[in-house]
Amino acid sequence: MIDHPRLDIAEKCLFAGLLATLVWLPLPMGSNRDWAVGLFILLVGALSIGWSIIQLVRKESLGTGFRRALLPLGLLLLAQLWVLIQWLGGISRDPGSTFQYLMLGIGYCLLYLLVSGMARTRRRISLLLGVLVFSGVFQAFFGTFMTLSGVEWLVLEAKRFHVGHATGTFVNRNHLAGYLELSMAAGIGLLMALRDGGRFRWARLVETIMGPKMRVRLGLVIMVIALVMSHSRMGNTAFFASLLIVGGAFVLIDRENRLRNSLILASIVLIDIFIISQYFGLDQLKERLVNTRLNDVVVDGNVILEANEYRGLVVEHALPLAKENPIIGQGAGSFEAVFPRFAGREIPLHYDHAHNDFLQFFIEFGLIGCLPLVLFVGLSMHYAIKAMRQRKSLYRSGVGFGAAIGILSLMIHSSTDFNLQIPANAATYIVLCALAVAANYHRVGPNRPVDDERIADS
Repeated sequence: MIDHPRLDIAEKCLFAGLLATLVWLPLPMGSNRDWAVGLFILLVGALSIGWSIIQLVRKESLGTGFRRALLPLGLLLLAQLWVLIQWLGGISRDPGSTFQYLMLGIGYCLLYLLVSGMARTRRRISLLLGVLVFSGVFQAFFGTFMTLSGVEWLVLEAKRFHVGHATGTFVNRNHLAGYLELSMAAGIGLLMALRDGGRFRWARLVETIMGPKMRVRLGLVIMVIALVMSHSRMGNTAFFASLLIVGGAFVLIDRENRLRNSLILASIVLIDIFIISQYFGLDQLKERLVNTRLNDVVVDGNVILEANEYRGLVVEHALPLAKENPIIGQGAGSFEAVFPRFAGREIPLHYDHAHNDFLQFFIEFGLIGCLPLVLFVGLSMHYAIKAMRQRKSLYRSGVGFGAAIGILSLMIHSSTDFNLQIPANAATYIVLCALAVAANYHRVGPNRPVDDERIADS
């Protein structure tokens, strides 16, 4: 191992570049533009080359955490290998889009590599979570300000869609909701990771909620307001369902801190939903949930109520497309090119995505390409739960708790939307999956060994 102060400075600069990239990603409409995708690939590529050179010069062991992250990374790379075969083998129905998805997929792999390689200390994990919270708060504040002021602008252009709903710098309100789900999961993970140990006292609980950690708590409040003001039905449902499911499991697992954890989680749900959100569009969100109809209501052959959703029809008409090539798929990114054959007259609008990530991945990647992606998500959730179960470390369990909420929440949301087709949201999801592994294996401090898991570092 070669230790040199300049190498440490260089790696700190690269880590700062990684954090800046994560903040930048949602700004140009979720990076859902060709030039933004190209810039993302260029940035993570340059950061990866710089980090690799530092490791070659330093010759330092990266520890158990990095080695454990190689299996999920290998699954991601395996999916990209299949996309490469689709492109080169003439399987894809849209070779241009498949090549773009290949480059984007490689970018996600490099991002996972960077997070796994550089976020190996407690300080850096906390910084990474804090930056995700900062970015989510900015999106929330920007979105709510634009909606309440009536200006209705994105960063680069005037808003044309979802006027009257918070969208942040995203075009679609559901994608802002998806990004906030991940940012709020990071914030909750950070809040729980920094909670005090020892015997339960009401004074400590008040300090957790209103004390020095108030900045994180205030950020969560702002993001909840924006999530409600987005009026995204599945976004709100997915987040609070995952919070209740993972939170309930967390309370049952951590018996020693059950009362403290229950009160902190209850404060998030009760204060945010029933007090603050009541003044920022909760009634409108409830109305949208109640009045959602996926099909026309027909009585005696007459349409009494027209359907207010075409997404259900898109899924219904796309199912035969999924049966055409269930093993090898139609080619990554090819949905927009192949779906018009099955759309029919019942769907008057143009759809470039299936509004169901699971269905779209199956249509495009087939069973061969989907299997490594499913295993990647499952393995990431395994590591998040494993960290959540570590009773000796409040920090590890807290980070694992936040990662588990984010992973589950976006999976629920993906059943009715296409957040994983938006680069900013997919990249942030990759970051949380990498942090699920890092939560289990990281240095507590700069002078402690990489693989030290025996210390009760609460």
